[in-house]
Order: sequence, then structure tokens, then C-alpha cells
Amino acid sequence: MAIATETQPQQHKDSSEVSGSAAEQRRWTLNDFDIGKPLGRGKFGHVYLAREKTSNHIVALKVLFKSQLQQSQVVHQLRREVEIQSHLRHPHILRLYGYFYDQKRVYLILEYAPKGELYKELQKCKYFSERRAATYVASLARALIYCHGKHVIHRDIKPENLLIGSQGELKIADFGWSVHTFNRRRTMCGTLDYLPPEMVESVEHDASVDIWSLGVLCYEFLYGVPPFEAKEHSDTYRRIIQVDLKFPPKPIVSSAAKDLISQMLVKDSSQRLPLHKLLEHPWIVQNAEPSGVYRS
Repeated sequence: MAIATETQPQQHKDSSEVSGSAAEQRRWTLNDFDIGKPLGRGKFGHVYLAREKTSNHIVALKVLFKSQLQQSQVVHQLRREVEIQSHLRHPHILRLYGYFYDQKRVYLILEYAPKGELYKELQKCKYFSERRAATYVASLARALIYCHGKHVIHRDIKPENLLIGSQGELKIADFGWSVHTFNRRRTMCGTLDYLPPEMVESVEHDASVDIWSLGVLCYEFLYGVPPFEAKEHSDTYRRIIQVDLKFPPKPIVSSAAKDLISQMLVKDSSQRLPLHKLLEHPWIVQNAEPSGVYRS
């Protein structure tokens, strides 16, 4: 995907998914879509509801401005995100159907998640019930097991990167910081509140970074704030490195949930609870909806 120089609209098309005709090989262009209401705005562009004309398939069209991508030096990151996400097929991972581009913009054709951003839902509720939190954590664990099986680590699991599908199922939506794990990584990326000690300290890390982030997320689902939050960046940094984990008295959270979180937020990455073991943990077994669908 050469983003910088082409003048002709180009594409990568999974035609069987959106248009219903596997034989059809024409290129995507903006004319293939009816553009609807804006769904959100990001750092590099906007997301719109769209309908693919030949199939009537409803999608989310993410429109990114090349100039902003180049200015922020994230062209490589976007290319990697597209390469990774377009090959993933899992009920708890947002589908990337294809992409195309013109002189000024890059367009990503994404699965539409009608119930919107998990982040907004968490803000509205303040915190989730244990049943809802466990259902979401189990869903994400399954999605991450699938990713790790494909040698992909996500490295940026947080509420802002999660969407809710039509049935109430959670979907990982953003793969901007993902990497293939054929080599151990040393780069610092992601959001500080969710980074494990080894990434904060820029030492080698592997797929167990996602276990840590899932532990942070589980805590935030149940308490409404991430566990190592502090006013100053330097204090958050210190709390992460020391694994300064405290469970406030309110809201009331079961000891089983605290036990699970404590087994995930472990400094030594090799000692974190493996994701397949997480799915066997009593708190998950007793609370998570087996279907992965939470209905309030």
C-alpha cells in the first residue's frame, strides 16, 4: 500500500465480503459508496457510516488524510495496521474489508459496530457489573488467544480501542500499535495507563504485554478508573514499575475478581496468568456469558 505518491485510486478488495460477487475484481472508489452520517473523528481523519451500492452492505468508512499521516510519520504504522487487521477473522475483532486511496486521502472499509464506543458506555455507566465485565474480559481473552496464535500482539488494549457490535458483543477495533511477534520488541508505544512495566522501562517484551493490559482493563471495568492512574505521568510510571496495585473499598468488587486481576498484573511477565487459564478462572466461569454477548 504505497500511500504517498499514487494519483489513481487503488485498492485491496475482499470483494466476496462486501459486494457479494467473488468474481468481481473492479477497484474500489468513493463512487462505490453512499456516505452517511459521521460516526466519529480521529487524529488523522473521520469515520462515516456508508453503504456499498452494489450489495447494500453497511460499513464504516474511515477517511484518513495523507498529509497528516506523513506529517506525524505514521504511514508505516498504518500500513502495518491494514496488513494485520485485514487478515484477522474473529467474532471479537472488527473486520477490515479493504482499502483504497486517492491523491489526498486513504479510505479503510471497516465493519460497522452499531452500538458504538465502549469508552462512552463506560463513562455513562461509571463502572460495569461483574457479569458484564467478565463477559467482556473473556471475549477479549479469546480474541487475543487468536491473535497470539497468528503471531500478532496488540499492545494497545484500552476502552478507546473497543467497539460494541449489534448483539452487544465486544470488538477490538484499532490495530495501530500491533506487531507480528517473530521478534521480541523494545519500542515504547500505547497509552501509559495500560503499559506493562517492561514497556515502560523499554526492555524486551512479548505477547504477555496483552495479558497485563487486559488486567488493567478488567480493573477499569469494575472500578471506573485504571489501577495506576496518577496526576503526574511520572507517578503513573512509578506505580506501574512498582506494581502499586490497590483495591478501593467502593464500588464493592468480589474477592474472585480481585484475585484474577492480581494474577494478571504481575511484574515478571512470565508469571502472568496465561489467557487460556484466565478462561478457566472461577470468576470468569461463574460470571461470563458463554455466548460472549452481554445484554443489559
